Amino acid sequence: MNTKSDTVKKAFTVAFPYTIPTLAGFMFLGISYGVYMSASGFSFLYPMFMSAFIYAGSMEFITVNLLLTAFNPLQALATALIINARHLFYGISMLDKYKGTGWKKGYLIFGMCDESFSINYTADIPHHVDKGWFMFFVNLLNQGYWIAGSTLGGILGSLITFNLEGIDFVLTAIFVVIFLEQWLTDKKHINAIIGLLSSLIFLILLGPDNFIIPAMVAIVVLLTLLRKKYNIENDTKPQNESEKPESQKTESTESNRGK
Repeated sequence: MNTKSDTVKKAFTVAFPYTIPTLAGFMFLGISYGVYMSASGFSFLYPMFMSAFIYAGSMEFITVNLLLTAFNPLQALATALIINARHLFYGISMLDKYKGTGWKKGYLIFGMCDESFSINYTADIPHHVDKGWFMFFVNLLNQGYWIAGSTLGGILGSLITFNLEGIDFVLTAIFVVIFLEQWLTDKKHINAIIGLLSSLIFLILLGPDNFIIPAMVAIVVLLTLLRKKYNIENDTKPQNESEKPESQKTESTESNRGK
């Protein structure tokens, strides 16, 4: 009989390997963010607490400039909403997955970043692992990496003198790893193909500055329609003898004997 502690440990053990690519990326990015904050004249406490309570990646970099300019709350609000608008579609996509997670749902919503969403949405969680605890630890570990990197960068910022230009490419590398893992685990590749084609089409039509939100809308709509179609096909698909309920198997066997 599994105790609660066994359930939690098992979920942590399964979740941790999924977050290793994020660990490498977030430590580098977090350090660069902490160094940037330090170079801008802020104590390491700023990146540490901002990573804990804002936890919005690119928005945290922009916040540095907002803190150094005249106070404009409306501009800050509008900027945050525009930059993080993609989370609206993340949330819609995770509605079903977050059902039944209890008190953990609050943190699952708050701690959902791009990398955590990609992992929790695509991960093939074993049946013996509690999905709520699995997603909780994915979020918690990823945010822990970001806080650790940001704090370390803030502390060591004055000691680092080499050029960090281009280090943000690590974030792109993380998504390449996640995409390849999804491609290898999904035999039909439907999700990946829809994502690639939608992004490419809107990139060509709207350009690099405006394609993300329309592409994400298209991806969510297409995946929702395909999911409904798949569910309908499964409901109307004839059952094989091995898939029939036991009562139907018994009736079928008795009918054959009577012939």
